[in-house]
Amino acid sequence: MTTLRLRPEGPADAEPIRRVLAGAFARPDLPVPPEVGLVDELRRSDAWIPELSMVAEYGGEIAGYALLSRVRVNPGQFPALALGPVAVAPNRQRIGLGASVVQAALEAATELGEQLVVVLGDPAYYRRFGFGPADRLGLTSPWSGLGEPWQALVLPPSVSGEAPVPRGEVVFPPPWSRV
Repeated sequence: MTTLRLRPEGPADAEPIRRVLAGAFARPDLPVPPEVGLVDELRRSDAWIPELSMVAEYGGEIAGYALLSRVRVNPGQFPALALGPVAVAPNRQRIGLGASVVQAALEAATELGEQLVVVLGDPAYYRRFGFGPADRLGLTSPWSGLGEPWQALVLPPSVSGEAPVPRGEVVFPPPWSRV
């Protein structure tokens, strides 16, 4: 029986994560998918939260990855998180690793007292985690015009209580502008 281990990224995981991202987002017209560079740049920025960079080890190898990084909602600079990229090695897709690593990341964010996560992705996929249309929460972004793929999730309140969820423009750190 192959074992699954979900954990935050460690110092030796950067290269295996790059391979997972490169495989999951491979395109014949690009030698390196932009998601690889995005993660590398986010690691060097103040948007990086090491505890929220989650890997799925399957059979002793990193086969899945989900990143939550810092974004802000204006006005007021309210801290929130962006989910992505989420990737699973091509030879390990369709066995639940993506869902497992996303769920682990969301649980870690809840434990840290985070309140809001946004994502741009397939609504049918992300709905299972509780995401819904971000515009219903009054959240906009450069991707708002894409409609349903622009989604948000209000996390359960932590022991410290619940603050009102802000409305406004979600401001992404500079690395996101190159994706």
